[in-house]
Amino acid sequence: MTIKHGSSLDGMETTPSDETGSPPVSPGSARTNRLATIKRWIRRCLARWRSIVATALVVTAVGVPAGLFFILHRPDQQVGDAAAHRAIQAASDGAVAVLSYAPDNLDRDFAKAKSYLTGDFLAYYTKFTEQIAAMAQQKHVTETAKVVRAAVSELHPDSALVLVFINQTATSKEKPEPQTTATSARVTLTKVKGSWLISNLDPLS
Repeated sequence: MTIKHGSSLDGMETTPSDETGSPPVSPGSARTNRLATIKRWIRRCLARWRSIVATALVVTAVGVPAGLFFILHRPDQQVGDAAAHRAIQAASDGAVAVLSYAPDNLDRDFAKAKSYLTGDFLAYYTKFTEQIAAMAQQKHVTETAKVVRAAVSELHPDSALVLVFINQTATSKEKPEPQTTATSARVTLTKVKGSWLISNLDPLS
């Protein structure tokens, strides 16, 4: 029986030779390879962290001005709703006061209406009431207005534009039966010392 090199017989083994011909790896070479691998891994980590840091800086650079813009120039929804509500309330109350009067309380009604007005419109309304006061008393004209709907069209820090829809009822000595008409108006508001005042009232229908 022929025994091949590297086989065993009766518990005896032969030592195989290196058939590949590759030289053995020395401990120094293995350590050098590990160091090179670690350096490459560190370089990849640093590159990844530089990308993350750069992205964070960009986000911060954009986010801070954006945050300041919203804080300083864009009030939150609650504040915006509150400002719009105050403008609508001022326009509605002022329009009702301007369009409502009774012959027995003309001075009081006119004075109340003037408290909602400002500027040229206040001067115009004052002259208007002086002209209609005698007629309103003589003919017992009563005007009553009621705002049925109102909405903000424009809202700025010191000015606003509100659309109001009004039911206006009139009675007189000649026509004692109430006559109701539906009208609408564009109310321009100006903020004066923190309060909304009507600076113009334009009938639309």
